[in-house]
Parts: sequence; C-alpha cells; structure tokens
Amino acid sequence: MWKLGRLFTMFRKEIMLAWAVLRDPRAPNAAKLVTVLAALYVVSPVDFVSDFIPVLGWLDDGLIAYFLLQVAFKFLPADLLDTLRSRVSARTAAKAAAR
Repeated sequence: MWKLGRLFTMFRKEIMLAWAVLRDPRAPNAAKLVTVLAALYVVSPVDFVSDFIPVLGWLDDGLIAYFLLQVAFKFLPADLLDTLRSRVSARTAAKAAAR
C-alpha cells in the first residue's frame, strides 16, 4: 500500500509541475499546449477505456495524462525544468513542514 501512496505523491508533484509550466512565461508554447491537452483528456468524456469499467477506466486516464505530461516536459529547456522542479519540491516541503 505504501507504493500506491508514493505513486500518488509523485503524480501530485507532476500536476503541480504542469501548473508551473502553464504559469511560467519562459515555457515554450508547445509544452503549454501538450499540458492543456493532458488536462482536456482527463476531463473529456472520450476515453480509450470507458470509465464505466471501475479501475481500468481511471487507470487509463491517469497513465495517458502522465505520459502526455512527460512529453510536455521534454519541450522544456533543462535549466527551466530543473528550476520549476526545485520550486515545486520546495513548495511541497514547506506544506509538509506546516502540517
């Protein structure tokens, strides 16, 4: 069960990183476009695997969104990606310390 928790934490950081990409003016438009496409796929009623199949439908959404976010991050310059990742890590560490 602890692996599932670590997976959720990792995915949450990737979502925060995606939000940082959308907000940063230095991020290329291609990265922003793919990030928006990932978000649209998650909320879209069109799926590869229907959400009526309880676990597989949700897993499908998560995996495809994660893959699209990784593609979006490939469009970022390495220094910008490192800067945004450190900003997200600092923010999550600050929230964890506040608890």
